[in-house]
Amino acid sequence: MRGKILFQIEQLERQTKRGFGNPEDPLLLSVRSGAAISLPGMMNTFLNVGLNETIVKGLIERTGRPWFAWDNYRRLIQSWGMSYDVEREVFHIVMNDYKARYGVERKREFAPEQMREVALSYREALSGTTVVIPDDPYEQLFQAIRQVFCSWDSDKAKTYRDIMGTSDDWGTAVIVQNMVYGNLYERAGSGVVFTHNPHDSLDKVALWGDYTTNNQGEDVVSGLVRTDSISLEQKRAEGRDQDHALEEGFPDIFEALRNVAKCLVYDNLWSAQEIEFTFEGPTADKFFLLQSRDMAIRHTRHYPAFVPSAQLKEAVLTKGIGVSGGALCGRAVFSPDDIRRFRTQEPNTPLILIRFDTVPEDIREISAADGLLTSRGGATSHASIVAHQLEKTCVVGCSNLMVYEKTGCVIINELRVKCGDFLSIEGQNGFVYKGKHEIQGGGGE
Repeated sequence: MRGKILFQIEQLERQTKRGFGNPEDPLLLSVRSGAAISLPGMMNTFLNVGLNETIVKGLIERTGRPWFAWDNYRRLIQSWGMSYDVEREVFHIVMNDYKARYGVERKREFAPEQMREVALSYREALSGTTVVIPDDPYEQLFQAIRQVFCSWDSDKAKTYRDIMGTSDDWGTAVIVQNMVYGNLYERAGSGVVFTHNPHDSLDKVALWGDYTTNNQGEDVVSGLVRTDSISLEQKRAEGRDQDHALEEGFPDIFEALRNVAKCLVYDNLWSAQEIEFTFEGPTADKFFLLQSRDMAIRHTRHYPAFVPSAQLKEAVLTKGIGVSGGALCGRAVFSPDDIRRFRTQEPNTPLILIRFDTVPEDIREISAADGLLTSRGGATSHASIVAHQLEKTCVVGCSNLMVYEKTGCVIINELRVKCGDFLSIEGQNGFVYKGKHEIQGGGGE
């Protein structure tokens, strides 16, 4: 098996004219799952495989972008640690400490030397665990491949398949690709796009999704960064006036993406697709299609809606991105214990799980609740896809939600909502309302 992998790496080296493990002109790899079905966020993914401190310096020499090189190393370390069950919070603490130390709000505001400090502190955080990231690029590659295979049998993947009624016997392939970099600089980016509007049943190609600049694709699907809309049509329909849509900010990339979507759907007669993409610059020759699969979100049902009233208008607290479901009134909950308590006390009362953001391990809580409301994330994040597949009402990307999970409360536009208080959310238009409101309609195809 190793011989076959090494042979294919040699093919990649010839195609890219770069060398895996070569500090002077390094080839870096992504290693991800290739299961027959999508398990959104449940499988391990490794980006920037092939880096060590020496190769980071070579990458700096080749690109002249030290922030980018150290950010890549930081990402590799985090994905490595999390694949061995190191909690995401371990890395969040390091990141937040450095943000406070240097007075920055977003990681892209770090100076290159500061990002180097962050990356090395990530590695130092692993030293307090049993997890060791090898410096040898080939050992990294083989271990990453094994970890992706093993993640098919992880607790979160098994839980997801159990909830979705999917067989454990299908297994997964592993895909090894040449890295392209959405975090190369401010005019690079990554995104996920649906070829069709997920809020209607029309069959015309209409690009809809999320993208972010100066980030890699994992930032989009994890729901951990603020994203912008893809098309002007989407921007208007979702009322995202503050967005810098891909269509207006990167017209060449948008056009390349639309041409791909039309080719797949109109020419090749594929079903509606969900496409992951990266661009290393604003021109079409810097556009890369990473993968395409059947679109996970399509709305064909008629969902319940709130009865229009003056009281409903006055009760508007905020607006996010509506992902799935319709009108839902329920009690706010923040933890599995909250869910269990209210399921026992009031088994027929809907529950709305509120989170700052979600991670794949939250699959049990999302499944147990009736609705999901988050501060971060877009329509193509793992949490959104899972909520839709589980037929939960879901609103994400409410940026003015200040969520305090440990104390069980959220502050929305200066209103404090505690565990057990009633909220109303609308999974189609993304509105969040204070209290309970009358609902009408729903059901049917």
